Amino acid sequence: MITDLEQLLAERACERLIVDFLRRLDLGDPSTVADLFTSDGVWEWPHDDRRVQGRDALRGYFGSRPADRLSRRMCSNVLVTVDGPDDAHATSYFATYRVDGYTGGMLAPRLPVNVGHYEDTFRRVEGSWLLATRTTFLPFGGPTERLG
Repeated sequence: MITDLEQLLAERACERLIVDFLRRLDLGDPSTVADLFTSDGVWEWPHDDRRVQGRDALRGYFGSRPADRLSRRMCSNVLVTVDGPDDAHATSYFATYRVDGYTGGMLAPRLPVNVGHYEDTFRRVEGSWLLATRTTFLPFGGPTERLG
């Protein structure tokens, strides 16, 4: 049994992981996304049968994004459910705006490349909440535009 305060703190920690994941992809070093996962963490995309497991594999996968990629992800409808003192799950919706070949400046608005949702599980490890699994569902998606 957990207290109301413990539940609130767990929910907030998991919400922060969801937002930090997107921030690191868009504004930080994408390879550091791996640090948000448990050591055996999994990211998967069932539509494409893509599955990446373990921090080293995740670091390589997310770090392999093109250096000239510009992306911004909008995230909403975050719903975290605490299942126990060390386990939680969540659903969140996202839209991704992305182009490759970006060299700077402001671009004309575009439609999102992807719109979907994440289904996440979280585990508390040594007092810190981490992503155990992230499954990406893309009912709307298309290729990334290449500029120039």
